[in-house]
Amino acid sequence: MACIALSRIMRKMSSFNLVVILGATATGKTQVAVRVARALGGEIISADSRQVYRGMDLGTGKDLAEYGEIPYHLVDIRDPGEDFSVFDFKKAFAHSFEAIQSRGRLPILAGGTGLYLESVLLDYQLPPVPENLALREEAPSRPLAELQERLKKARPDLHNSTDLTDPRRLIRALEIAEFGLANPLAGIDLPGLRPIVFGIKWDREVLRRRITRRLRERIDGGMIAEVKYLHQAGLSFEKLDFYGLEYRYGALFLKGELNRNDTFQKLNSAIHQFAKRQETWFRRMERRGVVIHWVDGNDEPAEAILKFLRSLGPAS
Repeated sequence: MACIALSRIMRKMSSFNLVVILGATATGKTQVAVRVARALGGEIISADSRQVYRGMDLGTGKDLAEYGEIPYHLVDIRDPGEDFSVFDFKKAFAHSFEAIQSRGRLPILAGGTGLYLESVLLDYQLPPVPENLALREEAPSRPLAELQERLKKARPDLHNSTDLTDPRRLIRALEIAEFGLANPLAGIDLPGLRPIVFGIKWDREVLRRRITRRLRERIDGGMIAEVKYLHQAGLSFEKLDFYGLEYRYGALFLKGELNRNDTFQKLNSAIHQFAKRQETWFRRMERRGVVIHWVDGNDEPAEAILKFLRSLGPAS
């Protein structure tokens, strides 16, 4: 009887072939995605730019135990220090999406990295960019300001200013920008996507408390020890800074620049600000045409999503 019921639901859901569940940090995306996947025979594709890295568990809030028996993808697929670009994500997403569909299951994209989500939902055309050996040989002898101006000319819409201050990232950003100008049609063809997007929202003060509680649990669970292990395994403090707030402040603690209490307080405040930036990104996605159905995190969000999906009729 359960198989018959599932079959009826899947026929009604022919109007879409991808469920997207997004939200700011600590909104409970993974837990909701798992419940939806369990009810609808789905598999989860992570849209998190840091959870792709092995050994970065507590610092990224990986929560692997929450998946239970539900298959998941794009988690623990790179070693720390390896590159994983938006192009790599979009390519890996396309492969996972087709594999899940081939098994007759429902792909569920869940995460909070806005750039990854947009690359799929707005079908960014992202070329595989090779190293520009001439640029890499020339760049060290050129003034940083000259390279910065060159990047601004190639990317007048540039919004990530950190590419302008770190020489290594600046050179890579130049490679990508100038390759894109020379190869405007290069990119990845996504399979025919018919996404339906849900966002999990919480009252601002409730979300703040959730972030603070979650951070305390992660620190008590050994997050600083995780940062120390990664450093001892070969990641410099500078490289750890690149992997986000938890690793940045963990490195400051290990270098003796912050005590334990200041590490918690400053990191907690920084994560609150990060959550606001995520929400701003999602609002921008809506302005760019992505329809997001918002559900209340405090009111059984998984059930609200399932009720909505089950109410849909067949595709026209």
